[in-house]
Amino acid sequence: MIIVLKPDCSDEQIAHIEKQIESLGLKPELSRGVQRTLIGVIGEEDVLSNAPLGAFPGVEKVMPILKPYKLASRDFQIEDTVIDLGRGVSVGGGSLGMVAGPCAIESREVLLEIGQAVRDAGANILRGGAFKPRTSPYSFQGLGEEGLKILRDVGDELGMPVVTEVMDPRQVELVDRYTDVFQIGARNMQNFNLLSEVGQMSRPVMLKRGMSATVGDLLMSAEYILAQGNRQVILCERGIRSFEDSTRNVLDLAMVPNVKQTCHLPIIVDPSHATGRPELIPAMARASVAAGADGVHIEVHTCPEQSLSDGPQALLPEQYAEVMASLKQLAELCEKVIPVPGEGGDAV
Repeated sequence: MIIVLKPDCSDEQIAHIEKQIESLGLKPELSRGVQRTLIGVIGEEDVLSNAPLGAFPGVEKVMPILKPYKLASRDFQIEDTVIDLGRGVSVGGGSLGMVAGPCAIESREVLLEIGQAVRDAGANILRGGAFKPRTSPYSFQGLGEEGLKILRDVGDELGMPVVTEVMDPRQVELVDRYTDVFQIGARNMQNFNLLSEVGQMSRPVMLKRGMSATVGDLLMSAEYILAQGNRQVILCERGIRSFEDSTRNVLDLAMVPNVKQTCHLPIIVDPSHATGRPELIPAMARASVAAGADGVHIEVHTCPEQSLSDGPQALLPEQYAEVMASLKQLAELCEKVIPVPGEGGDAV
């Protein structure tokens, strides 16, 4: 349920409304937008059937929300959410987050070489996995905390915010010490304990769509994070499973404008995991920005054949530079900017 407040509603009146909602065992969520101020009511709303909320001082009207995802809905917040990652980089509201780096952190030397190359090409967020959820238990599982230290060190040297995956609620505090953005991978999209844990942290969360998840499933997973108080959620489309086997997954680009109609959260697209084929990544990256995505997530490696994880789908640095050159032109055409990481945070 959404309570729409009058333009002249005072802070005292807002506090009174919130107190009454809490007395019913529900949680009030205040949203001060450009056009209006709202209070979202979170919880089992059956108890409101006999509560005259519309009669409270300062209330303009009371609106039910039919969508199961309340806080992610544009009914709750009309304006696009813009997430500040620090170092002059933001995602959403016309600012594009260009995430690039290796699948897994292998060494400081390799990560620094890749990081320098992608930053020079125009990437503004460095990625790298320290904990790797692999299909086989015998595959490389990541460097753990040592990898996190390398990622933080290289990110600081290059002046770039960093993103890395967290796989388990027990890892959240550790990863929080090193990262700027938590990544929730496709396999953990419905790990609700993990979602609730990162929802209690203050860092942004990049939430990847599960391999067999509907759009509604993804938004309900985002709701778990939002409901814990963390409003900094970035959605990520990375392809879904189907009968088609010529690509690793099927990239659902219709998801981008589809979600933007009903949800205010920024959305980026990962064509690397979606296609699994480097020759398809440039076209799908351009198509993502044209569809309205708020960024693109691409895996890059200086020597893919020697990569310890997902090497066959990684672009070479020179290939990534070509992709970024075309994306910069497309961003300008779409009236969007690609922030440059650093103190000034200038855009290109």
